[in-house]
Amino acid sequence: MCRDHHAHSTLIRRFNSRKKSRSRSFFKYADVLRKLSKKHTLLVVAGGGEAARNYIETARAVGADEVTCDYIGIEITRLNAHLLAAALGPDACPEIPTNYLEASKAIRPGKVVVMGGITPGQTTDAVAAILAEFLRADLLAIATSIDGVYSSDPNCDPSAVKYDKISPEKLINIVMAIEMKAGSKSPVDPVAAKIIERCKLDALVMDARDPDQLEEVLDREAAKKSPISCGTWITTKM
Repeated sequence: MCRDHHAHSTLIRRFNSRKKSRSRSFFKYADVLRKLSKKHTLLVVAGGGEAARNYIETARAVGADEVTCDYIGIEITRLNAHLLAAALGPDACPEIPTNYLEASKAIRPGKVVVMGGITPGQTTDAVAAILAEFLRADLLAIATSIDGVYSSDPNCDPSAVKYDKISPEKLINIVMAIEMKAGSKSPVDPVAAKIIERCKLDALVMDARDPDQLEEVLDREAAKKSPISCGTWITTKM
């Protein structure tokens, strides 16, 4: 994903809701991102995870409209961004950007830019994809709760088949088909999938539980080696 010896990458992280596991997860990702920031330009978009879902569920229960629920979710993603930035310490940019222009202006050599959601109606998948397009990123890494893109939701369909590499067009077809089925959840937001197709962006959907894989992926991409099989690559280079 490298342009010369530096690169722009965008990473989405959904944090575990249990306190001890969550703190370890923050520190683990911080260690990996700290190493990568010495060789790559990194921008990280934090997801809201279970905390956001719980708050939004409560907000709906007390009568909040969907826009208000979206704003609540955005605030949780920004809190997660603050926590990751705290774990990174001096290796993180000191401010949490609240829009794409602020994110671009926050980029500094050796510093990791960390942010959360931006606007109601957009998931952090979409925010990351738009940010990657805006910055002409070399790679969008989407760290999610499953280890890649499947033909259907593997949590609902035991016969689902995992793909090692697919085109952006195929990703859209898969995502739209999964989203149409009640109870199913696609690994990539439909808006993000369309952004990936629109800008012909290379993307990787990978398992968020193993941040070490991200380091190996970026280093192999920078060295122009064959990418490791650690998820699903979305690319026009089939």
